[in-house]
Amino acid sequence: MKKFINYLKECFTELTKKVTWPTWPKLQSSALLVLVATIILAVVVFLMDFTFQHLMEFVYSL
Repeated sequence: MKKFINYLKECFTELTKKVTWPTWPKLQSSALLVLVATIILAVVVFLMDFTFQHLMEFVYSL
C-alpha cells in the first residue's frame, strides 16, 4: 500500500511541477486545428462514399 501512495504522490508532483501545460490561446488554436482537420476528413470520406455508391448503382443497372 505504501508503494501505491508513493506512486500517487509522485504522479501529483509530476503533473503540478514538471509538466508544461499549454496556454489558453495555444490550446484553443490546437483545438480549432483538430476541428478543421476532422471536418475536412469527414467531407473527403463522404465524397468517396457518395462517388462509389453512384458508381456501383451505375454498374449494377447495366
